[in-house]
Amino acid sequence: MNKTRGLLFVVSAPSGAGKTSLCRAITDSLEGLTHSISYATRKPRPGETDGRDYYFVSPERFQEMIKAGDFAEWAEVHSNLYGTSRRVLDDMIAKGIDVILDIDTQGAKQIKSKYDTAVFIFIMPPSLDILEERLRNRKSDHEDEIRKRMRRAREEIRDYALYDYIVVNRDFDRALAELRSIVMAERCRTRLADTQWIEKLI
Repeated sequence: MNKTRGLLFVVSAPSGAGKTSLCRAITDSLEGLTHSISYATRKPRPGETDGRDYYFVSPERFQEMIKAGDFAEWAEVHSNLYGTSRRVLDDMIAKGIDVILDIDTQGAKQIKSKYDTAVFIFIMPPSLDILEERLRNRKSDHEDEIRKRMRRAREEIRDYALYDYIVVNRDFDRALAELRSIVMAERCRTRLADTQWIEKLI
């Protein structure tokens, strides 16, 4: 279906629930959908690459970008700063490219106040016990950090009602299929259609 502007999908979840993996997988499997890369002040984890996973910048550079109004949203999460470029986001949407944002609930609230047609999706873990197990299996965080992430997870889950959809990530392939179904359904909404060709039919 022809549409004049791109869609914005905002995906949030507690750390360890699988949102980043799901966002990468869906952009690999759907045409016209781009995973927006955030800026981050934390150090790269093993296997992460600057410009692919995040744009890794210093806290000083991040603060300069805040002052310049460069971010569509930004938040402090687990003592690190994360943000989404306003210019890149607006350019892609204006070109008709659908964008999926992998951000926390703080950032999602900011996007909700600025982009009234955005679609909000919350990735829910099957249980907090399973979430904690997944965090431990990553072997990338110390015990204190895991406890912080679990406390933060409870806070984020309380914000579920802000979202349009909930996907429970019990099984990755099933969660991916549900996420894909949401994107495909939203792309077919009447309000998004370039209706000139329809008018010619009638």
